[in-house]
Amino acid sequence: MRLRNHFLWSALILVFFSWPTTAQTNSGTADAAKPPAASEERDGRRDFDFAMGAWKIHLSRLDHPLTGSKTWIEFDGTLVARKIWNGRANIEEVELNSPGGRIEGLTLRLYNPQSRQWSIYWANSKNGSMDTSPQVGQFKSGRGEFYGQDMLDGKLIYVRFVWTKTNSDSPHFEQSYSGDGGKTWEVNWITDQTRVTEGLGNGH
Repeated sequence: MRLRNHFLWSALILVFFSWPTTAQTNSGTADAAKPPAASEERDGRRDFDFAMGAWKIHLSRLDHPLTGSKTWIEFDGTLVARKIWNGRANIEEVELNSPGGRIEGLTLRLYNPQSRQWSIYWANSKNGSMDTSPQVGQFKSGRGEFYGQDMLDGKLIYVRFVWTKTNSDSPHFEQSYSGDGGKTWEVNWITDQTRVTEGLGNGH
């Protein structure tokens, strides 16, 4: 009887001292099994606010891109941008005095609140139609990158837009082409903007 009681008390003591450790281990395992809280992706619907208003622009265009050309053509123009859809889209009217003649263009930017990305379309008054394939992308840390595809001399190429200096009154834009699937890029269009304090009015 005494021996049996001794074993009974030993078993109870073992269970008593091991119970907190077991509970703590199970609790830690349960916490580790919980999925980490997902960080909410930033809302970029105001990323093009910097571009709104009236601007004078200076442009540099590479003549015959992706051919090894080093000849750049310089010209000037104006643009006026305004918001629509409470900032979830905007329209930019462009007038350029290029060496090849006057260019009247329109940029339409649309924000997708699900993907948190912008789609950018370009239209030229010369042909009266809008690009069907947009540039798509977003801003990160003040730098905007947008990618798409186009045809150049019958060959499919990749196109990249990059905006920098967006926190200033002199934003900088570059367009680049890639003929090797995005391995290398050649800048072929540069735009530097200067804000106009007074609106340019109709017809800029």
